Amino acid sequence: MTALQSFVESSLAKALAWTLVHSLWQGLGIGLVLLAALAVLRDSRTRYAAACASLLAVVAAFAATLAKMTQVGIDGAVAGALALPARPLDTAGSLNIAGSLQRAPLLSWLAPLWMLGVAGYYLFNTVSWLATRRLRGHGVCHVSAMWSSRLTELGTMVGITRAVVLLESAVIQVPAVLGWMRPVILFPVGMLTALPAGQLEAILLHELAHIRRRDYLANIIQTLAEGMLFYHPAVWWISSVIRTERENCCDDLVIAARVDRLEYATALAALEQARWPVSTVPAITGGNLMQRISRLLQPVNTTRVLPSAVPAALLTLAAALSLFAWQSQAPPPPPPPPARPVGATTADSPWTRWVNEDVAYIIRADERSAFLGLKTDAERDHFIEQFWLRRDPTPGTAANEMKEEHYRRIGVANQKFLASSGTPGWKTDRGRIYITFGPPDELESHPVAAGKPAFEAWRYRFIEGVGTNVIMEFVDTAGSGDYRMSMDPNPPTTRFANPR
Repeated sequence: MTALQSFVESSLAKALAWTLVHSLWQGLGIGLVLLAALAVLRDSRTRYAAACASLLAVVAAFAATLAKMTQVGIDGAVAGALALPARPLDTAGSLNIAGSLQRAPLLSWLAPLWMLGVAGYYLFNTVSWLATRRLRGHGVCHVSAMWSSRLTELGTMVGITRAVVLLESAVIQVPAVLGWMRPVILFPVGMLTALPAGQLEAILLHELAHIRRRDYLANIIQTLAEGMLFYHPAVWWISSVIRTERENCCDDLVIAARVDRLEYATALAALEQARWPVSTVPAITGGNLMQRISRLLQPVNTTRVLPSAVPAALLTLAAALSLFAWQSQAPPPPPPPPARPVGATTADSPWTRWVNEDVAYIIRADERSAFLGLKTDAERDHFIEQFWLRRDPTPGTAANEMKEEHYRRIGVANQKFLASSGTPGWKTDRGRIYITFGPPDELESHPVAAGKPAFEAWRYRFIEGVGTNVIMEFVDTAGSGDYRMSMDPNPPTTRFANPR
């Protein structure tokens, strides 16, 4: 008999196997409790604490169940040797664990498979952690004294008293924090001169928030818990909630430091294409970046947790039901999704809103006519899908950059250009131009002076089909904050001092 076979037939392996089985429904239950809590919690710190508590609860339930299973296995073995009935776990009608341990020999093979998975997971993350440690001294250089001094001032602003080192790295693509006892903030080489000072300070505040919250240490502890429960879909969902809310907490600290929301969101959008490849360090592009930008621009919205939670919960439930053959009644099937509205002719129809609001400025006349001529919801859904596919700059990839950028512009327009009359930002002249052409390359803003109304001048270096050095003026003639366009796109002008 080999050592592996001896281990598989031991009471410890059987107890561990049944602990893994029970952890499925335990993790599912804890995940559903967290899901219900997130539906009512709004503060990012409270949501983060609830997610962390849920992960610790799954780990604690695993440990307690393993201790119980081990004790039951020992009692059952002694009872068998003395020809006595095994002690049941509970009252009449409950599962006799000791007997089940003896009747499920194949189930014991879960124990070595679990140990192999845990070892592989920890090995991979150890290698990743060692690789990130090398970043502190590989391809780095010190920043200017001005930025080092500014970093100290920003650290004092968020309550950090210990020394934090700021370095430029030729290896990384986005800012990141390394270390807990001696924290280091790494910036990609050239970023300190490529972005405006306000955006750089917002990014530094975000990284300092990670240091103040000791997120580097928390991330290591979280990784250890993930490794022990690597097989559990609900645990991966809980862990994703932790990472999302961790970034939200840091974003809230940045905004609390009186950083402009739009400027910070712009800084995040500038880093959207560069993603940190290793999960062992907190980086500014952590979490779902588009959701974070939307949350900054529309703070009343909260993170949607249901779409990602349902697949994990259903997968865990299916696995638990297949392993628990003694369960007499299956849970009722989930209710069918609510019926979708039929027809797109009413004013409140989602398809009417899509064509008249979402894409009003970018849909062509022939596309609009074709869409309005469709008869069924399935045809309209297919049209919308093809509409965005035709505009996807990177077809074949998961992300549609054109679609994401378009809805980002709508969000910015609604937040920045809302008229005092109540007109949504996307309907205003400035909102229309911003959604259609994006942010201007240069902007002049002039308040009311000498009896002249407030006005803004936007300059675009190039607009396809219009020309170069295009100037657009918006005037607030009524003093109500509702700027109206007064100059159509025109040929080059000398209004701006240094056209490029």
